[in-house]
Amino acid sequence: MVRLHIKKGNDSLFLHDTTVNQDVESLTKDILAIYSLRLKALRLCDEMQSLAKHGHFLPPNMQGLTPDQVEELKLTDEYERKCIPQGGAVECPDNIGRRSGKAPNESMAEVIMKTITDVKEGLSAKLVTANRVLELKEVQDNMNKLRGAIMIVYPMNLPPYDPVQAELDGCEDLSGTQASLEVIEQGALWWAGKELLPEKLLLDYVGKNEKTKIVVKLSKKGQQAPGREQQLTEEQKKEMMAWQYRKQEEMKKLHEADDGDDYLNSQWANPNSLKNSFHGIGNIKWGPK
Repeated sequence: MVRLHIKKGNDSLFLHDTTVNQDVESLTKDILAIYSLRLKALRLCDEMQSLAKHGHFLPPNMQGLTPDQVEELKLTDEYERKCIPQGGAVECPDNIGRRSGKAPNESMAEVIMKTITDVKEGLSAKLVTANRVLELKEVQDNMNKLRGAIMIVYPMNLPPYDPVQAELDGCEDLSGTQASLEVIEQGALWWAGKELLPEKLLLDYVGKNEKTKIVVKLSKKGQQAPGREQQLTEEQKKEMMAWQYRKQEEMKKLHEADDGDDYLNSQWANPNSLKNSFHGIGNIKWGPK
């Protein structure tokens, strides 16, 4: 199997196994499916953290308002009584006014947070270092874990406008958000500074050796070529800088110890040393014994 180290920019994402006989078009779809679902799961983890701390999302017309403003405008949250977490809610106000402040109790919050930790470990880029391949089924299983945790804590579901529920239902609206920049609808694969063309087979680029391992970069279709791989890793750069610093310190100490003309008193620096040795008058000292 050919092992692909998938990156986006300089960030490692995951490892993917394929064969040299797979066409680039289907390979791109396979990689993009894993990337998109993994990205969705990580977005969901972030929103679920807020859910565990501050409860369900407020209606759009109540977000950012103080309790006095809500009362003055006579606004109500119709889902406040429907979206009660299992075991009851505890008060934990949201300082930015996005969520209701009706958080799950400690045990239910622990269910959510533990699931988030497990899922993040299962989707972590550290799997690359551990040489573990990430399959689409694994990502789907992790999504199901998140879905299960929400069903346990909120058996009556969340409001449809809550980002957690929207992600689970597949109707999230990311327009105008930072997260939308990470979404890739049509992707392209790059290797060795070249775009892998959809109509080609992988063997047209890497040959017939099934034991090949290459770094492939994922980008949006139509974008310019991503930057080349760095020749040195961050660890190697740090080691080189440390070595250079030690060398500079050594040269500095040598320079401070050298007073400039000390070497002139050395035997090897005496221009008459050969003549004196022939006359047998070497190492003569003038002065009292």
